Amino acid sequence: MLNQKEISLILIVVFIITLLTSLFKSFDAFLYTLLAVFFVFLINILSKKIAAFYLDSKIEMKIWKIKRYGFKPSNHFKKPIYAGILFPIIFAIVFLGNFIWMACLVFDVKPKIYKAAKRHGLYSYSEMTEGHIGIIAATGIIASLVFAIIGYLLGFSEFSKLSIFFALFNMIPISDLDGNKIFFGSIILWSFLAALVLIGLGYVFFLV
Repeated sequence: MLNQKEISLILIVVFIITLLTSLFKSFDAFLYTLLAVFFVFLINILSKKIAAFYLDSKIEMKIWKIKRYGFKPSNHFKKPIYAGILFPIIFAIVFLGNFIWMACLVFDVKPKIYKAAKRHGLYSYSEMTEGHIGIIAATGIIASLVFAIIGYLLGFSEFSKLSIFFALFNMIPISDLDGNKIFFGSIILWSFLAALVLIGLGYVFFLV
């Protein structure tokens, strides 16, 4: 389900996020956070992979890069900015590791034409609509929120907090982030999930 490139990329991102989150903390805290961050990313990604499978498509994870600015298609940076690495570093410096940007990975989706044709008839799903892509992205957000609750019930508070942060940043409707895919797939679904994420965020800040 995960290819070697994706596994390497996930491990690199998990290590960077853990390192930034665990600044000035003990080695035990580092290992605890490493485990939490790893499961946060893994659960989200596997959920989207499963959703893509049932929509007769496949997704491939990649680092989030910003290639253009403004609203004109012609406005491009000379070299893409690796926002998935830059943003966490900036947030770690500004918030001293207490509030980390976790929207580091995005995905490309491709339909499985031959499989879909066999199951549903030729050309039935030969192209992925914005709605399909939005459902895949939303599945990851929902999984993050559900497992945040499970983590809390099991006493894994760090995992729960990071799951909420992960969902929060990925719900922002910009660039290639999940939030943008959900927003253009279904603004109603985006609004519903955004409300749930804000409720979870309120819990993190005011109740924990």
